[in-house]
Amino acid sequence: MSELVVTLLRLGYLVLLWLLVLSAIGVLRRDIFGTRVLARGSVHGGRRSTPAPEAGAPGRRPRGALTRLQVTGGPLNGTTLKLGQSAILIGRAAGCTLVLDDDYSSNRHARIFPSSGQWYVEDLGSTNGTYLGSTAVTEPAPVGAGQPIRIGQTVIELLR
Repeated sequence: MSELVVTLLRLGYLVLLWLLVLSAIGVLRRDIFGTRVLARGSVHGGRRSTPAPEAGAPGRRPRGALTRLQVTGGPLNGTTLKLGQSAILIGRAAGCTLVLDDDYSSNRHARIFPSSGQWYVEDLGSTNGTYLGSTAVTEPAPVGAGQPIRIGQTVIELLR
């Protein structure tokens, strides 16, 4: 083999090694600092990131409306949160509404929010994904009563 070929192989190997190191740093950075959460109604990629918020004054909930979020599986089994007018942020970060002690969840993993009288779940670019039933959530999806939302090892349901 000529000296030129050996040098090119060494440079190619060095480039591949640096690509591996940089990709590992990128994954660590996303895990430490979380993902960027877009405000409701902001445009991302040519479409709205979430449905528009409901207009109107808060008042009594209609009969049969969802009133609580309950963890039905995982380390926090039995935990219950009351549903209000604000979004619920779920993840490992201390600033989340529901903090998960789960190695399979991201710092800011998912968001559950109300819009137009309906509750929606949105994955926030998590590593392991968010599942509504057995379907992966790729864009905001409406959540019905008793429908399981799986985040890592944790299963959550919205109840009346």
